[in-house]
Amino acid sequence: MPRGKVDGQPAYVLHTRPYRETSLLVEIFSRDHGRVALLARGARRPHSTLRGLLMAFQPLELAWSGKGEVLTLVRAEWQGGQPLLTGMPLFCGYYLNELLLRLLPREDSHPRLFDCYARILRHLGSTPRGQVDEADLRTFECALLSELGYGLTLEHDWQGGAIEAGRLYRYEIEKGPVPVLREEAGLIAGQTLLDMARDDYAHPVTRQEAKQLMRRLLAHYLEGIELESRKLVRELQEL
Repeated sequence: MPRGKVDGQPAYVLHTRPYRETSLLVEIFSRDHGRVALLARGARRPHSTLRGLLMAFQPLELAWSGKGEVLTLVRAEWQGGQPLLTGMPLFCGYYLNELLLRLLPREDSHPRLFDCYARILRHLGSTPRGQVDEADLRTFECALLSELGYGLTLEHDWQGGAIEAGRLYRYEIEKGPVPVLREEAGLIAGQTLLDMARDDYAHPVTRQEAKQLMRRLLAHYLEGIELESRKLVRELQEL
């Protein structure tokens, strides 16, 4: 656990909430220290140097210190280069943040996941307002599960046999892909598994089947908790 003083740490804000009259409790995702809880003293005061800096999806360089469960934010500097997210990319950004808050343990270092997150935010910031590349979401979901020790088995079935593009499989969470001989609900094509292993979501069938598989896997690891970001998108689509 990071104790003492940490300086010059690349980070993003995942969530903030008011604390007492003038401060904020801030959940961050840092490159070398993972998810960390910080107290930003006086951040809500009108003339605070922190006011306006602690925004989600913006690259920051942070310093903090302390010994308790919640550490004290000492310094924050905006690093720039990230367009503001709007429209559907904004909801997707909230979705990524909510996954990190729900699944990532505090104070575990995940630099590869951090770099993946930063790269996808840049992609989201460069897309048109109403468009999102679903490949970015699948890439992040797979990277997150891999970092948590739940990496997907995509190139071999549960007995070690090579995945065949033309076969159908039932993906069992504790086993991996299980070949099936007849049609049943929830199957996934071998081609989809191989495409996912290559991070290739160009084919519409791959995109659809990968989405359904990842929803099922994440629901399992979230233990049935429904993400607020996903619920909000669904409600907006029903308007």
